[in-house]
Amino acid sequence: MCGIVGYTGRRSCRELLLRGLERLEYRGYDSAGLALLHDDGRVETIHAVGNLSRLRAAVAAAAGSAGGEAESEALDAGEGRTPDDDATAAHTGIGHTRWATHGRVSEENAHPHCDPEGRVHIVLNGIVENWAELRTRLEARGNVFRSETDAEVVAHLIALHLDQGDPVEAVRRAYRELRGHYAFVALFAGRPGLLVAARKECPLVVGLGEGETFLASAIPAFLRHTRRIQLVEDDEIVVVTPQGARFERVAGALVEREVRLVDWDEDVAEKGGYETFMLKEIYEQPAAIKETIVDRLSDGIALSELGLTAEEARRLRRVVIVGCGTSYHAGLVGRYAIERWARVPVEMEIASEFRYRDPVLDAADLVLAITQSGETADTLAAMRLARERGARVIAVTNVMGSQATREADGVLYTRAGLEIGVAATKTFVAQVAVMLLLGLWLGEARGTLSSTERDRLITELRALPDAVRETIERVREPVRAIAEHWQSAGFFLYLGRHIGLPVCLEGALKLKEISYVPTDAYAAGEMKHGPIALLDERTPVVCVACDSPVLEKVLSNIAEVRARGAHVVAVATEGRKEVAEHAEEVIYVPRTDWMLQPIPAIVPLQLLAYEIARLRGLNVDQPRNLAKTVTVE
Repeated sequence: MCGIVGYTGRRSCRELLLRGLERLEYRGYDSAGLALLHDDGRVETIHAVGNLSRLRAAVAAAAGSAGGEAESEALDAGEGRTPDDDATAAHTGIGHTRWATHGRVSEENAHPHCDPEGRVHIVLNGIVENWAELRTRLEARGNVFRSETDAEVVAHLIALHLDQGDPVEAVRRAYRELRGHYAFVALFAGRPGLLVAARKECPLVVGLGEGETFLASAIPAFLRHTRRIQLVEDDEIVVVTPQGARFERVAGALVEREVRLVDWDEDVAEKGGYETFMLKEIYEQPAAIKETIVDRLSDGIALSELGLTAEEARRLRRVVIVGCGTSYHAGLVGRYAIERWARVPVEMEIASEFRYRDPVLDAADLVLAITQSGETADTLAAMRLARERGARVIAVTNVMGSQATREADGVLYTRAGLEIGVAATKTFVAQVAVMLLLGLWLGEARGTLSSTERDRLITELRALPDAVRETIERVREPVRAIAEHWQSAGFFLYLGRHIGLPVCLEGALKLKEISYVPTDAYAAGEMKHGPIALLDERTPVVCVACDSPVLEKVLSNIAEVRARGAHVVAVATEGRKEVAEHAEEVIYVPRTDWMLQPIPAIVPLQLLAYEIARLRGLNVDQPRNLAKTVTVE
């Protein structure tokens, strides 16, 4: 989820790049850097760990604060050329704000990266899956690497091919050797006025100005300077000069690309054209899942950051999962996965209750603490207690450098990127994806999951991003129609069993959070023990009836609901026509392994909550009384 910005043109680019990165900081904020190509051909690089204020301070120190302030003032005044526009000024440059995937957070791992001779400098978003293989090959040639990143490999590889051709051909040859999903921009020492970029399944867009051209991961990076854009497609090389961009297929054929005029204001641009951040983040879920799982499945199941060996996994007596709210629901999915695949007992605990019941823990226990922000006070307290009593603690979090990462024995990062909407969407599916990965890894380590079953599940996991993308497109209109019908309902009941219960709990939470509708979620088998008294013909009942060993039981529970006159909206697996015989309305999601169904199944429930809230005229991004990070008990 890193942010990229590039520029070449008539203006000194230092401040332009910094301001562009500030518009992209939501894409990554653990480190950042610039590479400035001066008109005399030399390249100046500046890196900083932390958010962009650290990089800005480093840039100011390198340039002299007076010069930096003058450049900023000139840019604010709209002047074409800024005060340091002399013969050695930098009118070409690239910038990056990092969300770490390969390599710890450090200045050495911050982008831009270059080859040993400093001829090629690159910034990259995404993951190069075969980076280790390429690095080994390059080291055998004598290349020395300065970082732990997959991105540096790309700079070395392009430099290798630069010996055999021009910059564009070098990028083309390097691209053909890369596997993964990524976008990168390359800058070449001694070649001011030139940037070469490529894309494969990660965003990249060109901005066309007057005598200047921009590249970025997202339009907000350059929107204040131009509204004329060109979209980069997969498997394309883009050659950028101040006069514009030339598009080529990797195979070499030129591509004509239309120029589009963006009529967004800057607030809309930050939302990527979506009406709210929450909707944008729902649509970002396929990318969040992919970022979270792909490189960890490049060669079996790789979770080295756990700090847990296979031998230690085999000795585990118990797993305890703690979390609050959405994180608790993700943990419930993890409980089913770990018990089924790894055959180890799992306890699920509400973090705010855990430490007050004097829990029994020792060194044979593994505690998984799930916290999106890494700062949730109750979860941190549970972690501390667990470590005091000798248990190994693993943090599952979305935020690099958060308190949870500093207090845990190991960390599993979700890679959802910054989530601005208060109601969790993409961070939930990323948490579930991580828990599924952990369940598979534990099953493999403990010898309780066959290699055949592991490989089948890995294939299914790889297909999840596409399944979620398909779900979003397929269910949006049916869900909107259901929301319009039930927007004034005074109460909703959500029912599910087994792996579907966490989905119900999370779906009901979304409706409460942003629509303020009284909502309850129950294990469907418990309905007869009280909640059935609430049902009448005015009650919408949302049932998760996806594939599982208890689907027949769920259908029986649905029949009991309908016998009381309630209206049933069911979420079901594609092809399960029998569900339609028991429900008034059915929303179908793509088929996948039944243990993975919670990820596509939550999408229609997120959208249902979203549509009802919007129809009620509510602010879905900032629901009343709630905060994104809960740092108090």
